[in-house]
Amino acid sequence: MLSPPADRPTPSPADLQALLDVSLTALALWRPRYSPNGADVTDFTCAYLNPAAQQFLGQAQRPEESFLVLFPNARENGLLAFCCRVMETGEPDHFEVRYTADDLDHSFRVAARRQGAQLAASFTDITRVPCAAVETALRESQAAETVARADAERQRATLARYLGRTHAAICVLRGPAHAFEYSNPTFERLFSGRLLPLGSPLAAVFPAALAQAVVPALDGVYATGDSFFGVEQALTLTVGDGPAARCYFTFSFDAYEEHGRTAGVSIFAYNVTEEVLARQHAEALQAEVLEAARQQLNERNTFHEVFEQTPALVALMRQPGHRFDYVNAAYQALFPGRPLVGHDLAVAVPEAQAQGVIDLLDRVYRTGETYFGAELPFQVAPADGQPARLEYYNFTYQAFREAGQVAGISIFGFHVTPQVRARQQQQDANQALTESNRQLMRSNNDLDTFIYTASHDLKTPITNLEGLLHALCEELPAALRQAPDVAPLLDRMQHAVDRFKLTIAQLTDLTKLQRADAQPAETVDLATLVDDIRLDLTQQLSASTAQLTVDVASCPRVSFAPKNLRSIVYNLLSNAVKYRDPDRAPRVRLRCRSEENGPVVLDVQDNGLGLTDDQQGKLFGLFRRLHDHVEGAGIGLYMVKRIVENAGGTIAVQSTPGVGTTFTITLPAPAVAHMTPAL
Repeated sequence: MLSPPADRPTPSPADLQALLDVSLTALALWRPRYSPNGADVTDFTCAYLNPAAQQFLGQAQRPEESFLVLFPNARENGLLAFCCRVMETGEPDHFEVRYTADDLDHSFRVAARRQGAQLAASFTDITRVPCAAVETALRESQAAETVARADAERQRATLARYLGRTHAAICVLRGPAHAFEYSNPTFERLFSGRLLPLGSPLAAVFPAALAQAVVPALDGVYATGDSFFGVEQALTLTVGDGPAARCYFTFSFDAYEEHGRTAGVSIFAYNVTEEVLARQHAEALQAEVLEAARQQLNERNTFHEVFEQTPALVALMRQPGHRFDYVNAAYQALFPGRPLVGHDLAVAVPEAQAQGVIDLLDRVYRTGETYFGAELPFQVAPADGQPARLEYYNFTYQAFREAGQVAGISIFGFHVTPQVRARQQQQDANQALTESNRQLMRSNNDLDTFIYTASHDLKTPITNLEGLLHALCEELPAALRQAPDVAPLLDRMQHAVDRFKLTIAQLTDLTKLQRADAQPAETVDLATLVDDIRLDLTQQLSASTAQLTVDVASCPRVSFAPKNLRSIVYNLLSNAVKYRDPDRAPRVRLRCRSEENGPVVLDVQDNGLGLTDDQQGKLFGLFRRLHDHVEGAGIGLYMVKRIVENAGGTIAVQSTPGVGTTFTITLPAPAVAHMTPAL
């Protein structure tokens, strides 16, 4: 190979780039997209546009839109087939085509050749090149059709570009198998830009959709034609081999028709993860779950039908004056009887000015920043003179661009009035419940204060009364004290004083129980505790010949406040002996059972008198005594129940008259301390 002369150096990359930049011909590099089988080219992704091509298409150097989005007529006019043929055969070729989108009607000569794995193409405007008389006549015959189709094509092209740029995730699923027909870039970005295989069923591409009830919901929409809505629903997404991510979406599943029959389901979804997480943090990290789905569109003719049938509010506005360029049926239904398309917002919807809507739109148009509104109120003034009604909506105002400049604003919205009013009612109910709880606490505190004061004030008189009784006994002659009528009378008086003292003591314990904070839990040796209580009950056990069986081997140690645990066990065992059946020897069994890190269960079983169903319902009431032939004040079981429930446990009773009674105490599992390993 001969080297170039020294005075003719090889152009550098910078030189070649300069040539591309100054070229008046539109030049582009395209990367092919293949079908799921990998054999057929279905579309192209733009890898590079030179400045002339950028100006022609109104795009950046590497636009996000695909070939079919940038050239909506490429299938009909044969341009896509031409590019696919050059890519597949490797033979350079040229092709003449008319471009009629975006209010343009130009003819271009397209030259293309395969360059490695990409397609290099140039676009030359030949509109002003002299053409044959036959071609001129053909163009004139097509002019009428072009004018008629221009407006509809412009709307479709604008809608297609909008769907490619909107923050809403959109897709269209066709048929009962929910096969992918279209997905916009926002939908694909949910899966790291992964291209979804067109024609493949949703369940085959995303098996997790079955487990998350997405497919059953789509089946219901396809079968019935009824829309399915989700507000801030949770969906777990897994991209490739990466970790599963929990996201939140607001969405709708809507059936669309072709030729009078359901053809598929469209999905419109907003990724509201950031908003949900922010609100959860502000509301003490309370999580609400939002299931979401994606919405796809592929065919331009389907876009318009889908938007017309969806309950979501959709509108496109252009400057000046925020003129309505398009509204779907749901948006028009907000303002029945009012003409919207072609009219400025301030004229068509005058109440929008007073409610700040136009100011928000001005800011979006000026800054290009998307505005998100969550549950914002709007006063709708009916055209029939009826009073204005307050409604709530979730919506976005998003600027869309043409030729690099903000051309207008797209509006997507959802009607959320029922959800907002339901939450407001729940908040009102919670506030009323809180106030009731406050009043109940005040009543309980007043009752505790009364009981404490009464028990304290009665101690001194009963002590004085007991002292006077003792003094009387000392003053009486011995013979008189032993008289048949006097001795029993003195015993009954002493017995009444003792019972009064016991009641006061138990009332004092009761007020301490209700006033004191929860005692800290400690590890208690249950066997030792029971042995100590058995000593205190020695006299009762001996007098009644009661047999006490203790089985605590499965939980020898219990985490609980020692004093409270002793009160529980003591009251249950003493009651089991006290309320024995006089016709048989009393037998009492204490058993403990638990599982590792689980709750502790204590059973106290006896063969005593037993209780009827009516007596069991009154058993734990304050000052309730169901058997009057034995001593007691009716406080013990009430205290046991309070201790257990204050600690988060439960107490239950099973009893049969003439057979016996079993008390079951369930104590909560001890908290396990989590230690952080040292680094």
